[in-house]
Amino acid sequence: MEDRQRLDKVLSNFGFGSRKEIKSAVKAGLVKIDGITAKDSGAYVNPAENAIEMNGERLYYRKYIYLMMNKPRGVISATADNKQKTVFDILPEEYKCFDLFPAGRLDIDTEGLVLMTNDGQLAHEILSPKKHVTKQYYAHISGEVDSSDIEAFKNGVVLGDGYKTLPAQLEILKSGELSEIRLSIVEGKFHQVKRMFEAVNKKVVYLKRLSMGKLKLDETLGLGECKELEEEEVALLKA
Repeated sequence: MEDRQRLDKVLSNFGFGSRKEIKSAVKAGLVKIDGITAKDSGAYVNPAENAIEMNGERLYYRKYIYLMMNKPRGVISATADNKQKTVFDILPEEYKCFDLFPAGRLDIDTEGLVLMTNDGQLAHEILSPKKHVTKQYYAHISGEVDSSDIEAFKNGVVLGDGYKTLPAQLEILKSGELSEIRLSIVEGKFHQVKRMFEAVNKKVVYLKRLSMGKLKLDETLGLGECKELEEEEVALLKA
């Protein structure tokens, strides 16, 4: 059973304005609880069990929100920043009333899958180094990627700071002056993919995250677009 919450807090989380504005809406008779007109904006309700209506519209409470975003370049994985545009800034307005945050970072110049949620426990499970959740990337690499790189990544490469990465799976899609690859890693070190290729004297010029665990980026999402996950997709994150 969900915790009981103040009516004005619940309605605020749905994006219906400040407590003052919600108090006015209640006074105007616009809010109903289980079919009865609410009298007090400070009344306690169980949003998971009580039928709450605002101006005739039934509100469907969700404790947790899970959004898949196809992050574009030039946007940082943060909820707020004084200089850079953030993933929170490009959320659809209907989701900005929730306390969403990105579960894990993606570099400003990297595109692809970012999970936005308010489920701290799930985020912890995904990000915990002990869980070894696989992240897969697609990249363009300046320099010819060959079998020696596959072997090096399989054994773990030593980064510039002396850290040796865990084994990673490198797949060559196209080899040449500008190679195309897919890479699966189970860590999330700062700039890890870029630093791994630097360790074998090559450079990442384009990077896109394709998946986190069993959750794959919906390729129908345009850059900057997002969608709320279905129950089956959320289950993939928890698998």
